[in-house]
Amino acid sequence: MKFKLSDICGFRKGKVSVSTLTLQTYVSTENMLPNKGGIIVANSLPTVEFTQEYKKGDILVSNIRPYFKKIWQARWDGGCSNDVLVFQGNSNINRDFLYYTLANDDFFAYSMATSKGTKMPRGDKTSIMKYEVPAFDIDTQIRIASVIRCLDEKIELNAAINNNLEAQAQAYFIDRFIANADPAWPQGTLSDLGTVVGGGTPSKRHPEYYSEHGIPWITPKDLSVDKSKFISHGENDISDIGFSNSSATKMPEGTVLFSSRAPIGYIAIASNAVTTNQGFKSVIPNTNVGTAFMYFFLKQVLPTIERMASGSTFKEISGSGMKSVPAVIPDNETLRMFSAFCKPLFQQQALLEAENRRLSSIRDALLPKLMSGELDVSDIDF
Repeated sequence: MKFKLSDICGFRKGKVSVSTLTLQTYVSTENMLPNKGGIIVANSLPTVEFTQEYKKGDILVSNIRPYFKKIWQARWDGGCSNDVLVFQGNSNINRDFLYYTLANDDFFAYSMATSKGTKMPRGDKTSIMKYEVPAFDIDTQIRIASVIRCLDEKIELNAAINNNLEAQAQAYFIDRFIANADPAWPQGTLSDLGTVVGGGTPSKRHPEYYSEHGIPWITPKDLSVDKSKFISHGENDISDIGFSNSSATKMPEGTVLFSSRAPIGYIAIASNAVTTNQGFKSVIPNTNVGTAFMYFFLKQVLPTIERMASGSTFKEISGSGMKSVPAVIPDNETLRMFSAFCKPLFQQQALLEAENRRLSSIRDALLPKLMSGELDVSDIDF
């Protein structure tokens, strides 16, 4: 027996005054993270007087481009944009079970299949409410949710540890290189600290230029979907012949990838040799400079780079512009000490990110089996 989604929940309809919201309590598609990553603090509040409300325990799902799988279970009351769907559970449904019903990859696939629009597909609210849900009793709902919640809690703990490590390293960078910079350090440009490298795209008219297991090839879209600090590959690889017939450049492990357009400022570290498309102006740091300094330097000067960008359709920083970004050149010993401080932190972050990818894969494989009843949870205590 199955329910329709409308049998167990509905869309919350209330409004909330924007004047009562904060950057933490306002949610839009912009501050929802892909791949079920929850939310981050918003950059701004809307200019309207009222917006859609949500309550603690509600499930928020981005209704734009459902394939990004943006979902969050509210931990407090707040407001959200109209492009975010707010699901309010009925009395016959466990809230955590409702969350995992909507976090199931099957739901996102259904939402995409019934969506409207091509360039920016949006979920159809009428169709969404026809999504079929297994009719489990409340005890079974709780058992299923408890199994998956254990995995999510470990993922959240790892992410919190990584955020703490990031804050430590960034605080050291700001203290040593910004707040207490040595006035004797010479002025220079980014090109004094590393080599700026662009990318390229092999022709899509040649399928042989792409490979399932070839040379890693990264696009800005990959960094929009995967918010990890370290990246080893993107959605597609390119073949040796594709590499030879394009302007893509192979860059070594430790290169700091920097998206130069649409948008400017996605930053990640290559965990192995990679190539990128032309949407990047990445930096191979000089040996004495190191990856850690270059990573935090680019984060620090992002506003400057954005101001230097030009373009009518969308802003872009050119290769020559990237090379000319102003920079102070620290002495080698200070750079060495910073690299030594960051090395174990970065190693731990990379390990935890890898563990979270494994845990996410287990969760996403386990969830549909639990939802279908293929796996029996009747003996699980809760």
